[in-house]
Amino acid sequence: MRIGLIGTGRIGSFHAGVLARHPEVESLVVADADATRAAGVAGALGAQAAPDVTALLDHALDAVVIASATAAHAELIARAAGAGLPVFCEKPIALDVPGTLAALRAVAEAGTELQLGFMRRFDTGYRAAREAVESGRLGRLHTVRAATSDPEPPPAAYLPLSGGLFRDCLVHDFDIVRWVTGREVVEVYATGSDAGPAMFREAGDVDTAAALLTLDDGTLVTVTGTRCNGAGYDVRLELAGERDQIAVGLDDRTPLTSVEPQGPAAPGKPWQGFLERFAPAYEAELAAFVRLVRGEVPNPCDGPEALAALRIAEACELSRRERRPVRVEEVP
Repeated sequence: MRIGLIGTGRIGSFHAGVLARHPEVESLVVADADATRAAGVAGALGAQAAPDVTALLDHALDAVVIASATAAHAELIARAAGAGLPVFCEKPIALDVPGTLAALRAVAEAGTELQLGFMRRFDTGYRAAREAVESGRLGRLHTVRAATSDPEPPPAAYLPLSGGLFRDCLVHDFDIVRWVTGREVVEVYATGSDAGPAMFREAGDVDTAAALLTLDDGTLVTVTGTRCNGAGYDVRLELAGERDQIAVGLDDRTPLTSVEPQGPAAPGKPWQGFLERFAPAYEAELAAFVRLVRGEVPNPCDGPEALAALRIAEACELSRRERRPVRVEEVP
């Protein structure tokens, strides 16, 4: 299999390494707006570097992986789909619903596949949680708590391009809540704080946020997130039912210290970032994409799934701005 990779930044370079090691990937071609960076990644992996996207698409590829800057995703999806190629794209498809819908139309018209990079669906803990819910082990769910806490803010220049905390970061939580519970979010009530570094206020963003989601069966979900969690990278999901309660992301590296006399000790090596915490999941999602291209498995996370998560994020942003509950159906 011959795969083209667009984007060789932090996540793109990681994906390039995973693809270069995959036994079914015979050759890898990479491209980036920074041609020098692409050449460096290609040289380190024994891959080929294309001078630009047009040249990359001329390489008789079997599939394309997109890990470029977010603003370019929709256009690149359309170009790759127009070339008849299956596409894997890091989330989001676009920063708004109209852009997302346009990209999905391009994929549908081309009759190809689009898999989105919601890697938590491939994490062992989240998969076990989904199985626990599906089996009935927890009984009726009454409360779900999700949290994503980054150890430090992204670069200031990234914030105006990110889409904001709900769309850029907590969209992962929105997707995984839907996937684990098998339910849809019908209403949100969200707020945020920009009391941290000034760059968030300057970008019109928040550094910390919280949202209350109501699922279609009445289950209540709280989602919290921050860019300023100095203890480390903390991503957890707790599900409480009438029979049992479980947690994802609670291990000896969770950056959480108990102050109880008999509580667990402070983590010796807390998680410091998403690539470290979710490395196996990132590998698994690309392995699934290779199998999708080969026709061996159905699409594990298609475009409409990503659209559903984005609509929840959009509803949260609207709720934060207008300080009111918002029905997800209000989002076009």
